[in-house]
This record gives sequence, C-alpha cells and structure tokens, in this order.
Amino acid sequence: MRMKRVAAVAMMASLALSAAACGKEGEPTPSAGGSASGAAQSDTCKSSGATFTPKTDAAIAGSPTFEKIKTAGKVSVGVKFDQPNLGYKDAQGKRCGFDIEIAQYVASTLGIDPAKIEYKEIASANRETAIKGGEVDYYVGTYSITDKRKNDISFAGPYFVAGQDLLVRKDETSITGKDTLKGKKVCSATGSTPIQKVRDEGLTEANNIVEFKTYSECVSQLLDKKVDAVTTDDAILKGYAAQSPSELKVVGQPFSTEKYGIGLPKDDKALRDYVNNQIEASFGNGTWQKIYDGTLGLSGSAGTPPTLERY
Repeated sequence: MRMKRVAAVAMMASLALSAAACGKEGEPTPSAGGSASGAAQSDTCKSSGATFTPKTDAAIAGSPTFEKIKTAGKVSVGVKFDQPNLGYKDAQGKRCGFDIEIAQYVASTLGIDPAKIEYKEIASANRETAIKGGEVDYYVGTYSITDKRKNDISFAGPYFVAGQDLLVRKDETSITGKDTLKGKKVCSATGSTPIQKVRDEGLTEANNIVEFKTYSECVSQLLDKKVDAVTTDDAILKGYAAQSPSELKVVGQPFSTEKYGIGLPKDDKALRDYVNNQIEASFGNGTWQKIYDGTLGLSGSAGTPPTLERY
C-alpha cells in the first residue's frame, strides 16, 4: 500500500548505507530527506508471535561478560533502529524485526527477560569500539562476519546469510536477476558497495545508475516508477517488501554472500560457544523459523536457517 510506502519514507529517511547488511566502510551520511508526502502514518511494530522465556538455569563458566550480565540483571545490546522488519523502532518507541527478536531470544537464553534489554543504537562505524569498550554486551544488526572484524571482536553464527539482490515492483516481469538489468534504472545508496558492484560489472548503463543518500528514497522512486529496481542486501530489501507486499517483491536471485553474526567480546570464547549453541538450538526447535516468518517472511520470500560456522 502507498500508506506503507509513505511510512517507510517518512519514518526511515535516515536509512543510509549504515543500514546495509554488508556493513562496509565508506558509508554515506544519513539524510533527513526522502520524497515524501510527509503525512503521519501508522508504523506500529508487531511481534512475530515467538515467545522468549528466560532460562532459569543459565550458566557460562569462565565468561566475564555473562558474570557482568548476571550481576546487573540486564543486558546491553547494540541494534539498528531504522531497518523495517529487521531492526526498527516505531513512533511509540517499540522495537521489532528479525534482528531485534534474535537479540531477545539470545537474552532469554542468558536468563534475562527481554523486557530488561537495554537497547543501544550504535552507528555501524562504531560497532567494534562499542563491543571492545563494554558499552554493549553483544550486537545484533545486519553485522557481516569478516576476518578483519575478527581482529577486534568475535562472532557467533551466522544466524542469517544475505546476498545482494533486487527489489522491484510486484508486476515487474522483465527483471529476473542481475543479468537482466541492461536498459533498466537501478537505484542504491550513494557510494554503497552494491551500486559500485553494478557499476563495476556493467550490469546496466552508467546513465541508468541512480544514487540517493537513503534506501527509503530509492524505494519511493521505485514505487513512483522513476527507477526500475533497488539493490542492496536481500535482508534489507525483504524488510521493505514486507511493508508493501502488494506493491513490491524481491527478485530472489542473490549475487553476493554476506553472513550475519552476533558481535561479541573477542576473548570471551565461553560466551561465543554458548551463544552458538543457542543459535543452533533455535534452528532445530522452530524458534528461528517463527521469527523469520513473522518478520522478513512477510515479504513473501521464504527463508531457512543457515549452517552454523564455529571457530
């Protein structure tokens, strides 16, 4: 619906490349712009319906982070706030989305009621610093696992595998993947890794590449038929498609791989092993699937748990 489109633009005009799941460096500054009709719309968060009951017997021998959490009776979690159906905060201050519920699930396995999570909105460029400095106990927010980041922190997961994909209008039939973009206008965030890939690989003509400071602006252009496709990580695109399932769809032919992990203190191996175990348990007991189906799955794109990679 256009109602949802306007809400996406008005409420998330700050969504810049920091929202990119790739989490690559050189992210553009968020814009306060957007197209926008500017009318106030409802963007009330909704839960997937999954429940997270705190474990009463949680114990992690040798984990200083867990001892800190246990003593405080709460957990500090770094998150995003402007990614629809991933990490989002609505006008009433309620949080929702796939990453938010994964964070809540992990908190419950640590014996913490999700209501006692202290959410901290950490800019992408500051994530490693926040984890290393103890500002957050862990971070969940389209955080790609890379060897470079492992020099500073550790990761549990992956809990999701994303890839660069294409968001198109629901009635689009000619765009079926990256090799069908010739002659099509393709939009992404200014200076982003996804649009650079389109440029470097010559997926469309140079004059058909469109860049805005925010993804919400690209989505607005798509709905207004001024561009033909929006490209970034499919998790983010699914979030937008889930907001307007009657108008938008994800092509579903990813052409890159990004493994999302939970960022943890580097030297707390005991915590990493424990969180890995809990993630793996969510794959097998249906919790992951319920969270996905009630968030990103609303886009109409199916999802299955990835293979956990321990190190």
